[in-house]
Amino acid sequence: MEELNEKQAQPVAADNETPLDKNVRLMSPTQMLVRRFFRSKLSIIGLVMVISLFLFCFVGPLVYTTWGETDLDKSGKTEYAVSSTTYTVDGVEYTLRQTTEKYLADNFLSAPSAEHLLGTDDQGYDVLARLMYGGRVSLIVSFMTVLLLTLFGVIIGGIAGFFGGWVDNVIMRVCDVLICLPGVPILLILSSAMDGWVELDMMEESWRIYILMIFLTFISWPGTARLVRGQILSLREQEFMVAAEAMGYSTSRKIFKHLIPNVMPQLIVQMSLSLGSMILYEATLSYLNMGIKAPYTAWGSMINIITTNPDILQNHLYVWVPAGICIVIAVLGFNFVGDGLRDALDPKGRR
Repeated sequence: MEELNEKQAQPVAADNETPLDKNVRLMSPTQMLVRRFFRSKLSIIGLVMVISLFLFCFVGPLVYTTWGETDLDKSGKTEYAVSSTTYTVDGVEYTLRQTTEKYLADNFLSAPSAEHLLGTDDQGYDVLARLMYGGRVSLIVSFMTVLLLTLFGVIIGGIAGFFGGWVDNVIMRVCDVLICLPGVPILLILSSAMDGWVELDMMEESWRIYILMIFLTFISWPGTARLVRGQILSLREQEFMVAAEAMGYSTSRKIFKHLIPNVMPQLIVQMSLSLGSMILYEATLSYLNMGIKAPYTAWGSMINIITTNPDILQNHLYVWVPAGICIVIAVLGFNFVGDGLRDALDPKGRR
């Protein structure tokens, strides 16, 4: 009788217990990645910086409609020049001061005011408007270049890592040659050639941005190709690839369906870090007058003004300092995001 009571009591006790799976919160890999990413304060700061820049460059012109990228301030201004001459008569020294009035059609190098929140540059363009439109150029060039070089590098690196042998040797030697090419001197020659093509009406000035993206992609894809090749060389001998081979899958499916997705974490990190480097590279080229030309602009072109007029460097900080601040924010923001993604995707850091 006692044994029967014990057997009846056991199911009752089991019913009162809470199942183990109800005490555990299940999270998908994406949720775990997002949670680890937002643990880092620097990652959050970087994300805020990047989002703020995008809102400033792409939404800002919709709000600030007073001046456009190529709108010159034709209101004019009057400049006064004072000259003095000193001479002596009968031992008495006299100083003659003469004021010259000069009317200028363009209101250039105007100080910040209600009409121009950040003033005007040396041509009479509104600095704030140029800052927003120039940011569009810098961000679009950087993003499109990183996407193109990643796509090209994934395809070439995937083929080299999967097939190996002579295919791998040929592709890697091509990468070595491209890495050894001097990018800046070649771009200097290309920029001079484009200046001639524009003068001869063989191309439009707006085409420079596309040629710049193609050139940056051409000299930058070998790094991505090497990264993908190295990862695939270690992955192609894994059990899941042996199973894919036994199933008779095609080569393209094995590369792009099974191998490339396993390389994506490393690619995402490299892309985010490459964005900061590409913005800095584009700004450097524009600063050296090898990038976007007037009437269009980029952040580097706005800083290039100080090379033609040293007076702006000392007395008109509002012309070039904002562009430098935007470059610093963009580079730091993308690097912070890249570091956060790298830590979040690191298998050793998963707890």
